Amino acid sequence: MAQNWHDLLFAHWEVPVGKMRELVPRGLEIDTFRGRAWTGVVPFRMSGVRLRGTPALPGLAAFPELNVRTYVRAGDKPGVWFFSLDAANRIAVEAARAWFHLPYFHARITIQRNGKQLAYSSERHDRRGSGERLEASYQPLGERFHAQPGTLEHFLTERYCLYAERGDRTLLRGEIHHAPWSLQAACAEFVENRMTRGLGVALEGAPLLHFSKLQEVVVWAPQSVFP
Repeated sequence: MAQNWHDLLFAHWEVPVGKMRELVPRGLEIDTFRGRAWTGVVPFRMSGVRLRGTPALPGLAAFPELNVRTYVRAGDKPGVWFFSLDAANRIAVEAARAWFHLPYFHARITIQRNGKQLAYSSERHDRRGSGERLEASYQPLGERFHAQPGTLEHFLTERYCLYAERGDRTLLRGEIHHAPWSLQAACAEFVENRMTRGLGVALEGAPLLHFSKLQEVVVWAPQSVFP
């Protein structure tokens, strides 16, 4: 599938490695940077969602999304593990659960722009959730840059696969292709952040913040990691 990701905020908090190990399935190792594990809360807007080489379908191609994630690896392959993905499109939620085996939830999401600042509000309205909610405003700061290998920014953003788990506990990996992230520093105010309440993870202290204006992405359907 092809997708475009717009006005994306990476908000990251350092979290206990042991707690992350409790929350991801066997077969995955927690990927750490200098011994530290991280959880990200990532709001953005999607457009152009379509099967690659086909036109986008009206009503299904553009919607806000919000994901909560950590970083893992299977063998020598680093990737992303999603604790949740909230989207303001019920059909997309059910399709992604069925096709990609990802924990999508339906949410009511609004985004308002005031100059460079974006006000983002999400409230989960899904029987499978626990009323998770995010209300925040954010904006980019400074010049764009590409994260250099070996830096924390590179560790958190330059990941080219996702991991998922099927209902029978089969571990899956989906390849992701995109250009290196064009990043900016960011500032943000979190009025309310209850996105990890169901995980038992407290997001404490000031987060590490980065912004990206646009990323064009191709995602392949997950395949078994251990065929």
